[in-house]
Amino acid sequence: METILSIAGKPGLYRLVSRGKMNLIVETIDENHRRVPAFATDRVTSLGDIAMYTDAEDVPLWKVLKSLGDKEQSKPSQLNYKKCSSDELHKYFSEVLPQYDRDRVHDSDIKKLIQWYNILVNNGITDFQATFAPEETDGNAEQTEEQKAD
Repeated sequence: METILSIAGKPGLYRLVSRGKMNLIVETIDENHRRVPAFATDRVTSLGDIAMYTDAEDVPLWKVLKSLGDKEQSKPSQLNYKKCSSDELHKYFSEVLPQYDRDRVHDSDIKKLIQWYNILVNNGITDFQATFAPEETDGNAEQTEEQKAD
């Protein structure tokens, strides 16, 4: 499973490349693929650990991204999130996640979600469940061809 990360204070998304003794080496998910260190003082969060607030229980980010991908047919979002009004943002997001908590999900959260979705889709990541969902394993799981070869 690829590890896609968000780093507070830095734009965009990052892919974990390597772990050092005092830092992580991450690579930008864009056309440049620039590698940079992320230190212990940086607030690094895996997208697999993020969830959206709803009126019931929180929904994992991958499910929200999948719903957004279904709405947009796995193409970049048609909504210009940088210029649209708050009402337009919330109307759009209610089509993606109808039961979201309108008090705890802010405009900036919706904008960041759409930005991340566009970055992922523009870089060929459209199977959000396989990328972000925790792998469920049981004792009867079938081995992949690589595992059988080992």
